[in-house]
Amino acid sequence: MKIHWNHPFHLVDFSPWPITGAISTFTLVSGLVKWFHQYEINLLLLGIIITLLTMFQWWRDISREGTFQGLHTFNVVNGLKWGMILFIFSEIFFFISFFWSFFHSSLSPAIELGMNWPPLGILPFNPFQIPLLNTVILLTSGISVTWAHHSLMESNYSQSLNSLIITIMLGIYFTMLQAYEYIEAPFSIADSIYGSSFFMATGFHGIHVLIGTTFLFVCLMRHLNSHFSSNHHFGFEAAAWYWHFVDVVWLFLYISIYWWGG
Repeated sequence: MKIHWNHPFHLVDFSPWPITGAISTFTLVSGLVKWFHQYEINLLLLGIIITLLTMFQWWRDISREGTFQGLHTFNVVNGLKWGMILFIFSEIFFFISFFWSFFHSSLSPAIELGMNWPPLGILPFNPFQIPLLNTVILLTSGISVTWAHHSLMESNYSQSLNSLIITIMLGIYFTMLQAYEYIEAPFSIADSIYGSSFFMATGFHGIHVLIGTTFLFVCLMRHLNSHFSSNHHFGFEAAAWYWHFVDVVWLFLYISIYWWGG
């Protein structure tokens, strides 16, 4: 059957990555359940390996389609932009559920908590120590990723490279401080609704920081291979949007959970 390329849209080729992605997700969740019930970790590691391989090869194929095959036309890129916008909106509502739970419990503490917030026995973090430092780090990374974006639009290769490296380093630094905070935490996820709300909200935000850092690292590798130009760089633009979303969520987390809620 002859295919006519007389339209601006991209009809994707057959790909194995959606099914391997589904298998990897199922394996990953099953491995997590086994690990949580104190069984061996082998299935979880297998799920992580399959997920990473799927991500690498799927992103590789999309990069080839957009960079070398010229399949990302104006209409395709416009569709990708709307897809990213809707995805970020879905993430916003995902975090709204955690904030809703936190404020529901903190504004009217249950009698089982002694009608106190934070509950008795919970020693919250000092918001002016590591949490404030992490806020400065993320705000600085938001500035550096914007610098990288503007440098890319001005075809300034070296400045976009340097600012992208700075953003990735700040993301890694944030994750290290978050891990240190978790290790030193005087309460756990099992310590009443406060512990559950704190670790669920900050933990999922930490996962998003890891995903965003990985996203930016992929953009760094693509930038080193000259995949981006001043008018064709939506892959990086999507990563920048995602990173700004992570920044804004952290501001709400810092103000509500660390500062007001503590």
